[in-house]
Amino acid sequence: MPDSKPEQFKVGAYKVEGKVDYDAFAKMSGIKPIDDELKQRIAKYTGTLHYMLKRNIFYAQRDMGWLLDEYEKGNPFYLYTGIAPSGAMHLGHLMPFIMLKWLQDKFHAEVIIQIPDEEKYLAKEGLTLEGIHDLAIDDALNILALGFKPKRTKIFFDTEYASTLYKQAVRVAKRITFSTVKDAFGWTGETNIGEIFYTSMQAVPAFLKSVEAGHNVPCLIPLAIDQDVHFRVARDVIDKLGYYKPAIIHSKFLPGLSGASKMSASDPNDTIYLNDAPDVVNKKVGRAFTGQQATAELQRKYGGNPDVCTVCQYYKYLFEPDDRKLEQILDAERSGKILAGEHKADLAKRINEFLRKHRLKKAIMKEKLESFMLRS
Repeated sequence: MPDSKPEQFKVGAYKVEGKVDYDAFAKMSGIKPIDDELKQRIAKYTGTLHYMLKRNIFYAQRDMGWLLDEYEKGNPFYLYTGIAPSGAMHLGHLMPFIMLKWLQDKFHAEVIIQIPDEEKYLAKEGLTLEGIHDLAIDDALNILALGFKPKRTKIFFDTEYASTLYKQAVRVAKRITFSTVKDAFGWTGETNIGEIFYTSMQAVPAFLKSVEAGHNVPCLIPLAIDQDVHFRVARDVIDKLGYYKPAIIHSKFLPGLSGASKMSASDPNDTIYLNDAPDVVNKKVGRAFTGQQATAELQRKYGGNPDVCTVCQYYKYLFEPDDRKLEQILDAERSGKILAGEHKADLAKRINEFLRKHRLKKAIMKEKLESFMLRS
C-alpha cells in the first residue's frame, strides 16, 4: 500500500490555503521553536508565561534568545507589529496585539504599531484609499481598546507618516532585488510596482528606533506566520544597513468556524468580526464545526475529539486563559459530559460578553486616539 502524501498547504502574506502544518512551515521558513528553555528565560522576567506561550499558540521565533541576551546586558528592546486594513477586524486579528500588550506590560517596553493604509489598496481590487483610511481609524481604536500604555505606545498610518518612513524605505528597497521578492511572494509580470515596493515600508519600523536614537535598539515583533515572509526578505538588508535584525515570535492562526486553519476576513460565515451583533455571533457559533459524535447518544457514550473541535480551539486560543479550567472543558468534550448545543451556547455567551466590553473600551478611545498618533 503506497504511503499517503501529507496534505499540501500554502502560507503567503496575502493568502493561506489548505490545512497548515505548523512544524513543516517552521522548517521551511527557518524559524525555531519556542522551546522550554526559552520559555523559562522569558518567565525569568515576566514571572508567569502568557497562556498563548504555554499552549504553543505563539510557537516559533527568530533570535529571541539573542534579544534576551541584549536585555540582560541592559539593552532594552521595543515592540513593533501592525495590521493592514481591508475590512472589519475579526477575533483572529487581535491575537498578536494581545501578546503585544502583555509584552509591553511585562517588559515596560515602548510599542510602535504600523497601520499600512496603502498595502491592501495595492494588493486587492475594489478598495479606495479613502475607504481604507476609515478602516485604519477603526482598527486603531480596536487595538487601543486592549489597554496599551498611553505614554509608551505610538500608532501611525503609512500615508500620513510617509515623510518619515520613505527615506529609510528607499535605503531598504535599494538592497532588495526583484528576483528576491518574486521568489518570496510569487510576483508575476502582472504585479503592480507598489505591491513590490511595500515590503520596504514594512521593514522600516523594525529599525526606526535605532535611526532616531542614533544607536542600535533591539526590536521584537509578535506576528502571525503569514507575515514572516516580509521579514525573511528584509532582515538581512536591515543588518547590512548597520542595524540589528528584529527578533520575531510567531503565532498560529485562530481557526475558522468551519475548522479551516485560518479565520478569513473575506468569509463572513467562517469569521466572527468585532462588530458582529450578539444574535449574529449566536448564529455563527451555532454552525461551528465540533469534534463531537453524530448524535447526543453517541457523544455521551464515546465522547468527542477536542483537538479537531473548533469550539474547544476558541476556548484554547482566546476565551479560557485559566489552564485548569481549559482542561476541564476539553475533558468534558472527550468524556461526552457536554453536548454540542451546551458547548456552543457557553462559547457564544463568552464571545458576546468580550465584544460588549471591548466596544465600551473602544468608544472611550475615540477621544484619546490623537494622543497615540505619530504624524510626520
